[in-house]
Amino acid sequence: MAYVPGVTPAKWVNVWTERMPDVPLTLIAVPAAEAVRLLRDGGADAAFVRLPVDRDGLSVIPLYVETTVVVVPKDHAVAAADEVTIGDLADDEVFHPLDDTIEWTDRPGLAAFTRPETTADAVQLVASGTGLLLVPQSLARLHHRKDLTYRPMTDAPQSQVALAWPTEATTDLVEDFIGIVRGRTVNSSRGRTPAPAAEKPAQRKAPKPAQSGSARRGAPSSRGVPSNRRRKGNRPR
Repeated sequence: MAYVPGVTPAKWVNVWTERMPDVPLTLIAVPAAEAVRLLRDGGADAAFVRLPVDRDGLSVIPLYVETTVVVVPKDHAVAAADEVTIGDLADDEVFHPLDDTIEWTDRPGLAAFTRPETTADAVQLVASGTGLLLVPQSLARLHHRKDLTYRPMTDAPQSQVALAWPTEATTDLVEDFIGIVRGRTVNSSRGRTPAPAAEKPAQRKAPKPAQSGSARRGAPSSRGVPSNRRRKGNRPR
C-alpha cells in the first residue's frame, strides 16, 4: 500500500490488522508525482494519492478534501490574521514547487525567483524569508518548523485525497481494503462474501424423567428378596 506525503493511512491499516492478522500490509511512502507510475508498474496494489491524477486504467475513490493554507515566517504580517484570502497575498512572492498538487487557475501573489523541486525545499526557502508557500494543511503539519506558522486560505482551491488501484488488478484482498476504506463492517453484504458460520454441534437431549413409582434400573427391590433375608421381627409366629 503506497501513500503520498501528508496522508496518514494508520486508521485504515489498524482496521486491516484487526480483521486480517495473518495478511501483513506493507506501507510504501512515495512522492505524489510517482504514485501512479508505481501502481502501473506493479510496485503497489493500491495507493493513497492526491487528485487530480491520470485515471487511465485506474479505479479511484475520492475520500476527503483538505484545507489549503499559506506557510509564512512567524514574524510575517499574515501571521496576525486568523484566515487569509488570495487578495491578501497580492504583493508577496509565492513559491510554486514542482511537486505541487493543487490545481490553480491563477496562482496568487507574485512568482518567486525560483521553482523549488519539492515542497520540502520550498519550506526551507520560506524559512529564509524569501517567499511564501501554499500547500494542503497536512503538508504544512508534516514540514512543521518552530520558526514558521500557517493560516487557512478561505478562497483557494483545495487538495483532494483518494484511494486508487489498477482496475484490472482488483484482487480479493484489494476489495477487502476498499471495504475498510468505505467503512463497511466485517459482515457487510456489500463486501466480500463472509465465510459460512461453523455448524453448531447438535444439542444432546435431556434424559426423560423416571415415571413415578417405577424403580430405577439396577436399584434393589423388596420384591424377590428371599424370606430368609427378611428381618427376624417379620417372621410369622
